[in-house]
Amino acid sequence: MKLSVIVPIYNEERTVREILDKILSVSVDKEIIIVDDGSTDKTRERLIDYSDKIGKAGQIRIVTHEKNLGKGRAVKTAIESIQGDLAIIQDADLEYEPVEYIRLIDAIKDENADVVYGSRFLGKKHVTSRLHRFANWVLTFLTNILYGSNLTDMPTCYKLFKADTLKNLNLKSNGFTIDAEITVKLLKKGINIPEVPISYRGRSYHEGKKITWKDGFTIMATLIKYRFLP
Repeated sequence: MKLSVIVPIYNEERTVREILDKILSVSVDKEIIIVDDGSTDKTRERLIDYSDKIGKAGQIRIVTHEKNLGKGRAVKTAIESIQGDLAIIQDADLEYEPVEYIRLIDAIKDENADVVYGSRFLGKKHVTSRLHRFANWVLTFLTNILYGSNLTDMPTCYKLFKADTLKNLNLKSNGFTIDAEITVKLLKKGINIPEVPISYRGRSYHEGKKITWKDGFTIMATLIKYRFLP
């Protein structure tokens, strides 16, 4: 099975090379779709500098947005061109380890599932602030209450899909609400979401973390909104 790795990038000049190295090192048949979402730092130059390795690998495609349109829009741009049997979204900030792809792929095969989530709260190695841990708990708790699910980590970046499942969600979100929209649309379709433990190292705002408490409230509003939409 071929894996499509979707990498939305915005101002990640310090980490883009390392995350691509890590993705390429994973021993699975894959394509990497990078969407540079209007970066204003040297991210685009770093990608160009990486071109020799891209040429050798033959696995990487780069799409650019001329202005910043949001993570959700970048993900939707990538979805339009995925060619793999499976798809996963990979943030470029080194919080998640691509080596975990193998565990997720094994789980989606073993469970014969349409999607599998990697849960940071089932894993043993979990480094993040108490504030972000609490915020993740609130969003997951609200999801479970509204939709009758039993998730431990709704906002996780590591969501592995059968490609057709992802394509058929008809996503609308352009920002950080994309993860919430994905989850509620899966649940409203009656799709079971198994979880497997993954490791995680959260980064600080000083290190470049972009999601804020304001985004958290927007995500909560999205969860509530979709509960009452047909």
